[in-house]
Amino acid sequence: MSQQQQQQHEVDWSAILSSVPYPIEAFAFVREGLNYVVEAVHDDPESMSEQERHISGQQLCMGLREMAISKYGLLAPVVLEHWGVRRTCDFGRIVFAMIDAGLMTKTSRDSMEDFQAVFDFDEAFSRELLLSHMGAERR
Repeated sequence: MSQQQQQQHEVDWSAILSSVPYPIEAFAFVREGLNYVVEAVHDDPESMSEQERHISGQQLCMGLREMAISKYGLLAPVVLEHWGVRRTCDFGRIVFAMIDAGLMTKTSRDSMEDFQAVFDFDEAFSRELLLSHMGAERR
């Protein structure tokens, strides 16, 4: 969906938020993460069609993990837990709620299964891994 279409699209956040158990901050994070991942995956996404800019559920999950670590550091797992995001399928539920609301689009190949067990949160956000990741960023 283009930026202009999104602005014209009246969003009923109360309906969206009542359909899944996540706060609006989680939706904003996933939406920001989508842009983050598209920019990371594609060289010049602005010059591409929406279909060409498509990313998979797995790519989105991995990118959301990276963005959470980059943005929140050691607090990444705490922030996600606060939002009720405990597994990669939670990202999928948020994505599909936005698809149902017309805020995102999907291809015929996209499904909730794309978000199943992409990574284990305990491993992906372990203190050791977070510290090593943060140390690598400072170099």
